[in-house]
Amino acid sequence: MMETKTAGPGAFAALDLTRLPSPCFVVDEVRLEENLACLKQIADASGAQILAALKAFSMWELAGLNSRYLAGSCASGLWEAQLARAHYGGLLSTFSPAYREAEIDQIADLSDHVIFNSPAQLDRFAGRARAGGAEIGLRINPELPLGEVAKYDPAAAGSRLGLPVSHWQPELASRIDGLHIHSLCEQGLVPLQQLAAHIGPLLETVAGQIKWINLGGGHLITRPDYDRDGLITLLQELAEQTAAQIMLEPGTALAFDAGILVGEVLDVMENDGPVAILDISATCHMPDVLEAPYRPALMQEVAEGMEISLGGPSCLAGDMIGRYRLASRPAPGIRLAFLDQAHYSMVKTTTFNGVQLPALAVWNSNTDDLRIIREFTFEDFAGRLS
Repeated sequence: MMETKTAGPGAFAALDLTRLPSPCFVVDEVRLEENLACLKQIADASGAQILAALKAFSMWELAGLNSRYLAGSCASGLWEAQLARAHYGGLLSTFSPAYREAEIDQIADLSDHVIFNSPAQLDRFAGRARAGGAEIGLRINPELPLGEVAKYDPAAAGSRLGLPVSHWQPELASRIDGLHIHSLCEQGLVPLQQLAAHIGPLLETVAGQIKWINLGGGHLITRPDYDRDGLITLLQELAEQTAAQIMLEPGTALAFDAGILVGEVLDVMENDGPVAILDISATCHMPDVLEAPYRPALMQEVAEGMEISLGGPSCLAGDMIGRYRLASRPAPGIRLAFLDQAHYSMVKTTTFNGVQLPALAVWNSNTDDLRIIREFTFEDFAGRLS
């Protein structure tokens, strides 16, 4: 089971949860700005460019903060690229495992970098991407699995992501402007150092021939125990060795511990102990709980107390969030909050089973100002189908 990375509730412990609709994602704009300032400090000190990974956190209500601190954003296809150009400033880098012919020209028009996943896609579309004004990149699979969970590891055996480094041909360097190399997932500096050492021979081969090297995401730079000084040194060394612009595109680090998911107890039943049914669904609102799997931290959990299972309102038998200890048996109407839910939860929500989508709210932990940005309706559910 994947370990939750949260450092705790922080300022959210002071938020009155009853002020919110339920369920609801709440983002603390103060903590988000602190994360962005941390990333900018790394960029300024190292000379690297840092892009916001929209696949992880794309609450465009707060896009202006990103634009103040980061060099740009990265997209995973046409719709994210359109979102980036509409709301986010700076450089736009787009990568997809495979592009659709009907979309490649529009993607190239929107993007500064178009990164291809294979030489075949490079052969098919690079000319059209250059005609649209984009620089060209190629993703490399370093063939060095470093992740906690194989399904989240881009370098796991049989991965579809990137050209295996063992298949690299020197002539490819003359056809591209940059490399994209990614094999981390919410990790610290040591795995990145291992990756850099592993791909050293490739970087030596392309030194002076390419403009940029994008080291992808998975860098949990804003976690308190991350070795940021070591990261700055590594990024500077890579830039010096390759004469290339070094880039990072963190996702989790953008919104780490900047958001919670608030919900309400609907009922408590007995079956091998108490089971609480919430209006928060693992499968609809926090799918990584089931996919990773992992057990999200609960703000109200105590060291000693009643053990209770928490599950969602859908008909899926496995819609269970986990077992937790609470100070007392919860009653219907009690509010609960799961920590560190801004990244890779908000972007993955579904309306399976007609389960309501969580509202979106922005909170300022300094002023206690609370803005409900959006509440979803039946029309949002019905509009997805016809």
